[in-house]
Amino acid sequence: MPELPEVEVVRAGIAPAVDGARVVAVDVRDPRALKRHLESSHGVTLTADEGARRRVDFERRLTGATLAAPRRRGKFMWVPFAVGGTGEALLVHLGMSGQLLLRAHEAPDDRHVRARLWIEHPVHGELRVDFADQRLFGSLAIDGLVSDGPDLIPAQATHIARDPLDPHFDDARFVRVLGERRTPVKAALLDQTLLSGVGNIYADEALWRARVHPLTPGVALSTGKRALLLASLRDVFAQALAEGGTSFDAQYVNVNGQAGYFAHSLHAYGRTGEPCHRCGTPMKRIVLGGRATHFCPRCQRRRSEALRLRGDR
Repeated sequence: MPELPEVEVVRAGIAPAVDGARVVAVDVRDPRALKRHLESSHGVTLTADEGARRRVDFERRLTGATLAAPRRRGKFMWVPFAVGGTGEALLVHLGMSGQLLLRAHEAPDDRHVRARLWIEHPVHGELRVDFADQRLFGSLAIDGLVSDGPDLIPAQATHIARDPLDPHFDDARFVRVLGERRTPVKAALLDQTLLSGVGNIYADEALWRARVHPLTPGVALSTGKRALLLASLRDVFAQALAEGGTSFDAQYVNVNGQAGYFAHSLHAYGRTGEPCHRCGTPMKRIVLGGRATHFCPRCQRRRSEALRLRGDR
């Protein structure tokens, strides 16, 4: 599933083409891609009539809109309608296999296209934006923007915390709250109310870099270790962004259809039985919360002492 680096690569790639562009036409080929649109029925299986109404509403509200620079929080990405518009945005969630692809008007069809936008940019001219999604876990929606501190974000994204690359991310709060958790630290990293954008791959990589066992409770980590873990997350994200994200198959690609190559730089995720890049010990795999979890049993020893109270130790 695309995590923060993959979504950020897509956001940055599409930004020059959509910022200032006008939506000339919209074609929703599969209303199932609009499951987040009209949030009142989110999660409900659509009848044919409901799907048709949703498609008509989406196409009508988006056609003619002028778009602003795309934004992101965690794995949510949105393209606001330009200032002076309706206070709405096109909300994009890639799910497990969603792709947002920039194409010339005459380009051949991409596979599994669920919706298509034709846009006209004052500098880049006419372009096509394809939303392709093989497994239909991703979605598009038009959502209202609401205030969240200094930001305007879609109403559907208000439940998630800021991500570690957000300039307003509260480092002190993260370190403090993590130190109050008695659940495994990996589970805490995946909690979108604590911080967003971290998924299975990058949680394993950050824990390996910080030499923290994934089952260690947050309360058992020192203040310094919690701060190191946050720094490790940012380091992993920075490297993944520089390398275009992680691609294991053709489902994650950037806006030009190209795969990222961070998979070649992984130290933990998916390396069961292979030697640790630090000490040579075979990497182990366990299942935590239904997710495969990878770690070095030597570099990331589990602390055996009893849980300790939070604070400097």
